[in-house]
Amino acid sequence: MADRTDDAGWFAGQLSEISARGIANQAAALIRRGVLPPGSKLPTVRDLAYRLGISPATVSEAWGELRHQRMIEGRGRSGSWVTGDTTGPRPARTGTSGLFGSDVLDLSLSVPDTAVLPPLEEALRHAAAARNLHSYERTPILDSLRLAVERRWPYRPETFLATNGGYNAFYSAVHALIMPGATVAIEDPTAMRLLDILEDRGARPLPVACDAEGPLPEALEQALASKPAAFVYQPRTHSVTGRGVSAARLDALAAVLAQSDTLIIEDDGIGAVSPRQPVSLGSRFPDRVIHILSFSKSHGPDLRLAVLSAPMAIRRRIQSYRSFSSGWTSRLLQEMTAWLLADEGTNARLAANRRLYAQRRAALTAALAAQGIAIPAGDGLCIWVPVASEQFALVTLAARRIAVLAGSKCAVTPTRHIRVATAILADRYDHVAESIRLAASGEG
Repeated sequence: MADRTDDAGWFAGQLSEISARGIANQAAALIRRGVLPPGSKLPTVRDLAYRLGISPATVSEAWGELRHQRMIEGRGRSGSWVTGDTTGPRPARTGTSGLFGSDVLDLSLSVPDTAVLPPLEEALRHAAAARNLHSYERTPILDSLRLAVERRWPYRPETFLATNGGYNAFYSAVHALIMPGATVAIEDPTAMRLLDILEDRGARPLPVACDAEGPLPEALEQALASKPAAFVYQPRTHSVTGRGVSAARLDALAAVLAQSDTLIIEDDGIGAVSPRQPVSLGSRFPDRVIHILSFSKSHGPDLRLAVLSAPMAIRRRIQSYRSFSSGWTSRLLQEMTAWLLADEGTNARLAANRRLYAQRRAALTAALAAQGIAIPAGDGLCIWVPVASEQFALVTLAARRIAVLAGSKCAVTPTRHIRVATAILADRYDHVAESIRLAASGEG
């Protein structure tokens, strides 16, 4: 039977419900039962639509859902083919990042040094005695956490919401506010998980070129001409390049955004790791700015804690979407974070960590400069290195037991860069710099 699966008549006979969702569900069932084994060719959209007496757009939507579920794949003019049912949706960029052995120096993850993160024992003891634990009340944010973040927030927002980490905040905002098929202007390069989330939603990232001061105003203006649903950028320390948005550039971006009504999403994923002061466009556009601050890289990833600010109407829409899943963020974790934000010892530890990360980044950039590779000034947890060929660079470094991230995972447009983590690199700077020089040259 499998050799007849590209026969539109046979396929149409297997379907009893001919909505887009019905076609997708019934085709998925055929794949799971082995009636459509991997390697089977599907009928064309036009042929199947003709047999079913429906619009080709309906079949195309069904095929799109199956592609999203990784059950089929398109092969251009060769049509669509079954790949199987062993893999479900996964982040295209993050999900393909490798795991390396203990003998590999893994500089592919832009993460803090876990050995220097603030201790959590006292914060946990404090939080365990907090009031109203185990309540099912869907409180957007505890008063203790709200008061703690208000003191350092870059503007006075209408309301706050605690979320289960920075990416959870972005994921929830995107799914609550942005429709599939919409375009979203986003600085290029950017954090790869932001791109994964947009693409999972079915949104189309629209790249906004950047320089050392942040997104280029003329590039943003060009993107806004396409009427994107949102503009996404990182206002403090950029998680990929380490640069920050200057005050003059922020003013220029505000002038451009004043000519549109586009939603503005600010992602401060680096948070208190950054030596820069928090900045935002929220005071200029209080009715359409969502500002997200994550505590994962500064205070600890297992806190799973971020806070977003937004207008009340937008926060309610995000909270309504979250009601389908977690509903609220752990009060235990919120109380812990509030205690850490007020604790003098924790704040002293964070200040020491900022100095440590700056020293490690400076040590590697100095070693690279000695090898003839200039890295722009910046801060954060990694550096962005231009290379002649990404593939050559990855292979060359792998041969030297060093893993880095391909820059293309962080970019919308083609790029030739590698992202190299610096926060966890405590020594071997000369060896790493020499290896990067060989990898960047593209010469075997």
